[in-house]
Amino acid sequence: MEKKRVAIVGAGVSGLAACKHLLERGCRPVVFEADTVLGGMWAHTPECTTLQTPRPMYQYSDFPWPDSVTEVFPGHRQVMDYLGAYARHFGVLDCVRFGHRVLGMEYVGVGEETVAAWEEWGGSGGAFGSGDGEWRLEVANADGHVQRWIFTKFAESYYSIPMKKYDMVPDHSLFEALVVCLVAIAPKDHYKRLEEGSIVRKEGVLLEGESSPTKSDIVIFGTGYKGDEKINDMLKSEYFGSIAVGSTSTTVPLYRECIHPKIPQLAVLGYSESLANLYTTEIRAKWLTHFMDGGFRLPSIKAMQKDVLEWEKFMKRYSRGYFRRSCIGILNIWYNDQLCKDMGCNPRRKNGFFTELSEIYGPGDYANLHPK
Repeated sequence: MEKKRVAIVGAGVSGLAACKHLLERGCRPVVFEADTVLGGMWAHTPECTTLQTPRPMYQYSDFPWPDSVTEVFPGHRQVMDYLGAYARHFGVLDCVRFGHRVLGMEYVGVGEETVAAWEEWGGSGGAFGSGDGEWRLEVANADGHVQRWIFTKFAESYYSIPMKKYDMVPDHSLFEALVVCLVAIAPKDHYKRLEEGSIVRKEGVLLEGESSPTKSDIVIFGTGYKGDEKINDMLKSEYFGSIAVGSTSTTVPLYRECIHPKIPQLAVLGYSESLANLYTTEIRAKWLTHFMDGGFRLPSIKAMQKDVLEWEKFMKRYSRGYFRRSCIGILNIWYNDQLCKDMGCNPRRKNGFFTELSEIYGPGDYANLHPK
């Protein structure tokens, strides 16, 4: 893949993993990061934020946490340091263009009617399509100057009794929460502090660093984590924009949770969640780079659409109104198995029948995952 032009939008946990695995395949991608630092969402979380996933489950398979980090749930600064160390260790930083925001992207070289009629992804089923189409990106640097780039690939973008006592039981069941990744870990001594009265409900919005709340009749959350809107905003084509994230009555139609069957030479990493996002994203990145390096071909568009529909049926059956949330939740091991099979790897990563049945799967089980 030495001569292939690959663009990655975003230097978050997904973009870093995609870049690392592409570098290992001999490709030198360009990573466009609008911010001045890496880390994606982590770069903008409050200093008091900690992981919701235990440290051993939130790490890249081939890059363990340093011995100096002993907390089960590391904090914001520790996560940022870990991501920075990963990027430096694998040479990812050299590929990142900080302060470069992707304003829009357009697929050129092939007409939309031709694309819509294709039976194979990209016209051939291979990562780089028939060779006629490519993506044109408009990128603004820190000074506001707009540049145009041409590329052939794009990547990135518990319940318990105390809850009843404090009227905190949600409308959805525990199973539904697991399916769509709505499970969160209660802060340390949360119910004890409620009992003793050190946590109280106040009127208004309490801003970090202030002692009294700001009263407001309406609060609008402008947190910006609307992945579907970000994808649509970048796509200039009305046709692609109309199909990219599906409709309000469907799930987001991504095969293997990262490739749209009808949009060629485009992959989306990090949109779909899991209960341990980081290592799930890493396996997706490894799957994607193996595909890009000619390791396998995608099924026909019709077959991929059928697979997407089966996933939609599952989400609607078990998550009710939350089916639009892209999350592999309770099926993360099954999902990883599908990626392993696509790559020609044995999905059984444990040593022995009983360990396969009884031990929890984690990042370390995929450390030596070498696609054929």
